Amino acid sequence: MYVKLDSMKDILGNKKEIIRKLFFIFVGNLLCSTAINLFFVPNGLLSGGVGGLGIIVQYLTGIPTGITVFFLNLPIFLIGYKILNKKFLVYAFISMFVFSSILTATKDIGSFFVIDDILLASIFGGLFNGIGMGLMFRNGVCQGGFDVIAAVLKRKQNINVGTGLMIVNTVIISLSSLLFGYKPAMYTLMAIYIGYQVLDKVQIGLNVQKNVIIVSDESEELSTAIMQKLNRGVTLLKGEGGYTSEKKDIIYCTLTSREIAKLKELVNEVDPRAFLTVYDVVEVKGKGFKSMEI
Repeated sequence: MYVKLDSMKDILGNKKEIIRKLFFIFVGNLLCSTAINLFFVPNGLLSGGVGGLGIIVQYLTGIPTGITVFFLNLPIFLIGYKILNKKFLVYAFISMFVFSSILTATKDIGSFFVIDDILLASIFGGLFNGIGMGLMFRNGVCQGGFDVIAAVLKRKQNINVGTGLMIVNTVIISLSSLLFGYKPAMYTLMAIYIGYQVLDKVQIGLNVQKNVIIVSDESEELSTAIMQKLNRGVTLLKGEGGYTSEKKDIIYCTLTSREIAKLKELVNEVDPRAFLTVYDVVEVKGKGFKSMEI
C-alpha cells in the first residue's frame, strides 16, 4: 500500500503542485466553457478541437457537447500515452472530466446573457478560450483532446502549441463549413486565430526572454559587469573579424526583456562602440530561467 501511495505522489507531485494544477484546471476550463456556451454556440459559431466536434454533434443531434467531448477524448489519450509523461496525461484526464462537466453545467448560460453580435462573439470568445487554454498550458495541464496532440507536436517537432492547434483545427473548421456554410466558418477561424495567439502569449508570458550577442574590445570588463550587476551568466565565444582578421571574445548571454534596458546602459558605459544584437527566444531551459512544463 505504501509503495502505491508513494508512486502516485511521484506522478502527481507534491501537495502544493497538485493544488496549483487543479486550480488552473478549473479556472481554465471555466473560461473555455464560457467561450463555447456564451459566445460560440448562441451565435452559430463553431470551435476547434474536440470541443468543436462536440458542437457539430450538438447542432446535428442535440446531444450536449460535454457528453460528446468525453467520448471523443478517450482514443486520443491512447495516442498520447506512449509519448507524453504520465503526470501530464493524468492531469489531462482529470481536466477532461472537469471540462465536460462545466460544459454541461453551463450549457444554458447563453440564454441569461445574450451576445447577439457575431463579430463581438468571435473576438471575445477567442479571448476567453485563449486565456483559458494558455493558463492551463502554462501550468503543465490541458483540456485533453487535441491539446494532447498539440503537446505531442511540441515534444516531437517543437511546434508552438497555438500553431499546432491552429493547423489541426483549420481542417475541422473547413469540414464544418460544408455543413454550416462559409460565413460561420470564417468567423470561427478568426476566433480560433485570436484564441491561439492569446494562448501562446499567456503560455510564454509577457516577460519574453532575449538572446544577446555583443562584439566588443572591452569584452572582459563588459562580461564582468553583466555577471555582477545583472547577475546573469555569460559565455565567451572566440571570434575573428572578417575584414580585419582581428581576434576577440564575443559575449553571448540570455536575459529577460526587462533586463535589456539595463544591459544597454552597461554597454554604453563600458564600450559605446560595441556591436550589440538582441533577439527573442521562445523557450529557455537552464539555471536562472523557468522552463515551460510542456
